Amino acid sequence: MTPETLSASEPEPKGMGEASRLTGVFFEPTKTFEDIAARPSFVVPLILIMLFSIAYVTLVGQHIGWERTIRHQFEISPRAQQMPPEQREQAIAMQVKFASVGAYIFVVVGLPIAYAIWSGVLLGIVKGIMSAPVKFKQVFAAVVYGSLPSVLFTILAIAVMFMKNPDDFNMQNPLVFNPGAFLDPVNGSKFVYSLASSLDLFMIWTLFLIGIGLKAAGGKRFSTGSAMTAVFLPWAIWILAKAALAGAFS
Repeated sequence: MTPETLSASEPEPKGMGEASRLTGVFFEPTKTFEDIAARPSFVVPLILIMLFSIAYVTLVGQHIGWERTIRHQFEISPRAQQMPPEQREQAIAMQVKFASVGAYIFVVVGLPIAYAIWSGVLLGIVKGIMSAPVKFKQVFAAVVYGSLPSVLFTILAIAVMFMKNPDDFNMQNPLVFNPGAFLDPVNGSKFVYSLASSLDLFMIWTLFLIGIGLKAAGGKRFSTGSAMTAVFLPWAIWILAKAALAGAFS
């Protein structure tokens, strides 16, 4: 038997199992994303993120209440405070009706669409501009797996929800993991508050993981610096634009 025959008969090494991938994203991200790039998939982490998100919005509706949540957002909005009381109450009632259903629609429909749009932007940068040999499925898998820190965020947010007074719970910024949590959202600068709230530890963690995923998909000729630039640059532009709009329309 020739060496070629022996080599051909050897079984190919198996990839990581799904459980190993889910934990490896946190403890061995480089190795895990290399496996994800070689065999891109996203169903399990996407379902996991969606299930925790559904649990979160369900508990917000039951424990905090959508009316209290929406009313809190109106209280910290300068534009809402300028509305006549009757018009403001009508707007709150309308949003409460929508939120009870719309929150679930966003999780089930909006979240996958948001990931797809995000992946399309990254694909355009990495493949279209940087000429890295990546595929959409690889980028989408990197985005979904890289977003797994949101599961930890949701767990902590639920814990804080039951620890704090319901009147003090801020659904949009429930945890103290960004500078915006220490700023006054009512009387302070809306530009600064929006920008500070966007500098969230969990979001930055997610971006780093996605960057590692893009590096793994791009291969050896695609540098880590290029991958991180492709992820962080559009995010920086986005949060600056969002903060500018918040400041302009406050």
